Amino acid sequence: MSEMKPVDILAIESSCDETAAAVVRNGREVLSNVIYSQIDMHTVYGGVVPELASRAHIEKINPVVRQALKDAGKTLEEIDAIAVTSGPGLVGALLVGVAEAKAIAWAAKKPLIGVHHIEGHICANYIEHPELKSPYLGLVISGGHTHMFIAEEATKFKILGRTVDDAAGEAFDKVARAIGLGYPGGPKIDRIAKEGNPEAIPFPQAHVSGSEYDFSFSGLKSAVLNYLNHAEMKGETVNKADLAASFQKSVVDVLCSRAVSAAKAHGLKQVAIAGGVSANSALRAGMQAACDKAGLELFMPSPIYCTDNAVMIGAAAYFEYEKQHFAGWDLNAVPNLRLGEHS
Repeated sequence: MSEMKPVDILAIESSCDETAAAVVRNGREVLSNVIYSQIDMHTVYGGVVPELASRAHIEKINPVVRQALKDAGKTLEEIDAIAVTSGPGLVGALLVGVAEAKAIAWAAKKPLIGVHHIEGHICANYIEHPELKSPYLGLVISGGHTHMFIAEEATKFKILGRTVDDAAGEAFDKVARAIGLGYPGGPKIDRIAKEGNPEAIPFPQAHVSGSEYDFSFSGLKSAVLNYLNHAEMKGETVNKADLAASFQKSVVDVLCSRAVSAAKAHGLKQVAIAGGVSANSALRAGMQAACDKAGLELFMPSPIYCTDNAVMIGAAAYFEYEKQHFAGWDLNAVPNLRLGEHS
């Protein structure tokens, strides 16, 4: 009996400030992974400037796609489908990737697959963890999203909770800016917090009335700003490392406790985290300790697959390819696409 031909998907990601392309085989094997980061360009402005992001995507997307094919040792003729992030994200940035993918798919006569960006983050776990099986408790933590859900199937999710205001990553960025660390805030807070005392300042952990699994981080951000204002009024010097460590501990504790509580309540034995903030070293250590204590198995992508990349888009696209769920030529960017919705 002959073996089934592997499915090689060329994936494109351009939802924010990374221009990325990858070739992924069978949703698991990474044949190439090319990422052009715009961080240096946006750091000057203290955050992502959408118009500059779009222009940079236009300049870099063709070279990045060509490099991904070259690194994989593949021609377009050997690719089975073209996948692209269609939302959520910055509309101008998304449109560059969608236009590129549609043009390539049309010219090469290949199926086109639109991928939800957050589903991509979730599916990054499948790259390195084939033992992860649905149903499991999932947590996506990024600059724009904080979602807790049950993965009923690989790309079918029941939302248990989400942030009602700031996303966790957004809070990291705003606090980093307030204490003068600059952009991107998450990695900088993670770095300086290692030198601080996480018990130095008792910051609050918000609970959302009537919804035990929802998150709120705006109150924590306000508590940090109030602390800074009071210190300035009194002429006191702020220990940035202690403040960063204490703020980070408050975020980590609430994420870990709610994830474990939800997993236990729903009889789930596996927990998976994903998204840019899941690269945070304190969160990874805290979640591992919490899951170990609760007898839960924890899955996390390697840090390179936590931040935006095209490998995760190729992983998610494979499940759509198996179901023959292909997009039409009217595929468009949907900047506010919610988890569970498709463009």
